[in-house]
Amino acid sequence: MTRFARITLTASALSLAVLLAGCESFDPTAIFDAEIFNTKKKLPGERRSVFPEGTPGVPQGVPQELVKGYQPPAEPEPQQVAEEPEKPKPKPKPKPKVVARTPTATSAIAELAARPPNAAKPKASTHLLILVAPS
Repeated sequence: MTRFARITLTASALSLAVLLAGCESFDPTAIFDAEIFNTKKKLPGERRSVFPEGTPGVPQGVPQELVKGYQPPAEPEPQQVAEEPEKPKPKPKPKPKVVARTPTATSAIAELAARPPNAAKPKASTHLLILVAPS
């Protein structure tokens, strides 16, 4: 692109932006308000507000804490209450007795590792390992 074309394009884009910025009635979203884009059919029936006085339990307007110059109300002095004697702590429940566990995978592996390499292999029925998750 030549220098002249680049300057012309930049100047025209800036002038268009200035013209559109000064136009108060320019609304590019008005193009989409046409009937051809509105294909939804409205449901029949009467329209009325669900909560005409506002949503229940929600204050209307700006909360007082956010208003400039807000002074929180003075809190009343707490009344001194006679101290109650501390309640004795309940006795802790006895711990359940731990039943002997089956050998874990690590102990079985350690057992196999400690065995000499030329030792007799155990029978096939003893190879069953039971893995128990610690609780």
